[in-house]
Amino acid sequence: MPIDHIDIDSVNEWASKKRKTGLSWTTIKDALRTMQGILSVFSKDKEPPFSQNVLRIPEAEKLKMQIDSREKISFSWADAERIATNFGRFDALGEARREHYSALILLAAASGMRSGELLALRVCDGNLEAHAIQVKFSSDQRRGGKIGPCKNVMAYRTVHLCDAEGKKAMARLKRLLELYPAPSPNALVFRFQRGGPLLETTVLNQGLYLALESLGLPRAGLHAFRRGCNRRWELAGLMPAVIQQQMGHASAAMTRLYSGRIPDEQRKAAFSMKNGRSVVQLENMENGATA
Repeated sequence: MPIDHIDIDSVNEWASKKRKTGLSWTTIKDALRTMQGILSVFSKDKEPPFSQNVLRIPEAEKLKMQIDSREKISFSWADAERIATNFGRFDALGEARREHYSALILLAAASGMRSGELLALRVCDGNLEAHAIQVKFSSDQRRGGKIGPCKNVMAYRTVHLCDAEGKKAMARLKRLLELYPAPSPNALVFRFQRGGPLLETTVLNQGLYLALESLGLPRAGLHAFRRGCNRRWELAGLMPAVIQQQMGHASAAMTRLYSGRIPDEQRKAAFSMKNGRSVVQLENMENGATA
């Protein structure tokens, strides 16, 4: 079918047929996202011929997708530190690769950057003194890590890492660059020996999956650190608009979708810190009145 003939009606028809075969909407949307990337290369204006925003998904199934999204795996900063430390046990990786993987994991957890953005990070994009990173490119993992444009307009941003976790991650990045100096400011931070972009599949299979299994954590990719970072900033009280800009989300709805289900112990702790003192004061007043 010619690209000019592909429109949202034909896409909805295709999606409906796939759904009837038993494919989930999540799988269908992933397939369409890949299709968009391929079609945009061959289109005249380099834009995909359709948008997923107008997919005809039944409301009941949209709700189910949102509920499922809240249950997706996310890793906390504490998890990231344990994983980075665990890499030290993998002698087969070699010292250089262990340092790169540890810095990558900590930066992913502290910044909330997408895996493609992290793997396209150049030395000159990081401001170690200001604890900030400029996101200018993304690594297309479906095309061998090819460096290209970011996911959307909001993705081009400066991520500020001024909290305690961010400063730790930037210190680890500084250590990495000192131990393994880059050939030029435009060189990739996370690269293969010949200078090409590191692939997420390599990081997962050589390091992350092994560390997760060793620590008894669920198997997940780098995106789980992005979710954990969004949740951490939310619990810290950052305004939703600030989180949206930090994460590079195209909409506030996407930021809300990343919230996820907060574990009971975290909710109890947050409630206690916020209201504990006033509750104790009220109890003391009541006890004094009845004495």
